[in-house]
Amino acid sequence: MRSVRTISAVDSHTEGMPTRVVTGGVAPVPGATMAERRRYAMEHLDPLRRFLMDEPRGHPAMSGAILQPPTRADADWGVLYIEVSGFLPMCGHGTIGVATVLVETGMVPVTEPETLVRLDTPAGLVEARVTVRDGVAEKVTLRNVDAFALELDASVRVPGLGEVRYDMAYGGNFYAVVDLASLGLPFDRARKDDILAAGLAISAAIDAHHPPVHPADPLIRGCKHVQFLAPDSTARHSRNAMAIQPGWFDRSPCGTGTCARMAQLHARGELPLDTEFTNESFIGTRFTGRLLGTSEVGGVPAVVPEFSGRAWITGTANYLLDPTDPFPDGFVL
Repeated sequence: MRSVRTISAVDSHTEGMPTRVVTGGVAPVPGATMAERRRYAMEHLDPLRRFLMDEPRGHPAMSGAILQPPTRADADWGVLYIEVSGFLPMCGHGTIGVATVLVETGMVPVTEPETLVRLDTPAGLVEARVTVRDGVAEKVTLRNVDAFALELDASVRVPGLGEVRYDMAYGGNFYAVVDLASLGLPFDRARKDDILAAGLAISAAIDAHHPPVHPADPLIRGCKHVQFLAPDSTARHSRNAMAIQPGWFDRSPCGTGTCARMAQLHARGELPLDTEFTNESFIGTRFTGRLLGTSEVGGVPAVVPEFSGRAWITGTANYLLDPTDPFPDGFVL
């Protein structure tokens, strides 16, 4: 067995969505902050991302996280988030997967009934409270980065769909929140291809005509996620089909999307602080969340969100690269 690259990882899934947690084989990435490390990785380490996310080692809905030494003294680990679409500033389901892996592999000191894990992410410090019993991570509650509604009642003309109304919200990534019924599509997995095509067209149109930009970090920009709301969605229990560039659905309810949805509802006066909110995925799995307080991000009114979910370890592996492999960076079909 020959290999010119060996990457160690612990694979997991969070409410159905995979997270490949890279635990070894990647040197510390240059940068004084995780945001700077993300910028460096985007410019220099994309082949590594593709090696881990794309086929034949990954698949079209793959997601992962690369563990790094933290850049700040109040964090246990640094994290770079990867998926098929690129390097993310933050990933909610991925953070639940990371926290679960760190606890169940003993990579952080574990206390019961709760272990606090502080993670240094490109979007800021994220705290994970892990409910632990007999060494098992039973639930993870994340205090996420501040979330905010960037635009309400925006619209964009989309080829084949006409004028589409949306709200733009941020919860660690940007999300266009769209009522699915307004497009004449049912919330039905049998119509997933039509829903996905609509999501990709909407996000492409937004980025072509009015891309969102983070008010405090211009590197965080663009809309890769469209959160389609089921017709029966309310401010207490929402169901979504999360269409994501370049062409897949989030299997989980989406952690940063849950925070963005809570921020959007709060901005509309529909979700008060300290009120439980349930977000349900396209496959029926759930996150529960609430808003802890208000804040401000770059002059924009914001909220402090938290949400809870579960993850399960599915395997461990060393991912190898044979020197004769014709696909050293993976491939996309």
